[in-house]
Amino acid sequence: MKAAALAAGLAILTACGTGAFSEGQSCTEMAARRGISLDIPAPYAAKVAEAAMKICWNGACVRPEVNLMDTGETVPQNCTGNEPDDSCAASSSPDGGKRGFADVGDLPAAPVQVAVTLRDAEGKRLLAEQIDVTPHVTYPNGRHCGEGDPQAGLIVLGGKVTVRR
Repeated sequence: MKAAALAAGLAILTACGTGAFSEGQSCTEMAARRGISLDIPAPYAAKVAEAAMKICWNGACVRPEVNLMDTGETVPQNCTGNEPDDSCAASSSPDGGKRGFADVGDLPAAPVQVAVTLRDAEGKRLLAEQIDVTPHVTYPNGRHCGEGDPQAGLIVLGGKVTVRR
């Protein structure tokens, strides 16, 4: 009787479909944002006040909002010790770069054309380029937990937009 109850309990857990125990590893409910990121490293980022993207595929285009935020690097601080239960602190220090993300709710995992425009604080166009990129499906919880939404990444290097690798 106990074996039957145990088997029934395991069947119920398996049927839940939460992915909580996929292949013996835990899966969280963490998701990935569907869209395209834009990185603008220093020193070029100091000139940029605004970014815009026009993303097209299958004859349709979208112009999502791209909010730029300052980027930073992690600076290690003190640790309480070297044991597994000890903790360490860290802080973020500005690195002069900027990063934005264009949320695109129906972005396909297929080739898209992206027109990037960067402007300075006075509205003067600094850069206007088009690039082809293929968003790839993400695995925010690892491949053992199934697919997340597609993303692509772009970076401005040497005054040119390229695909971030």
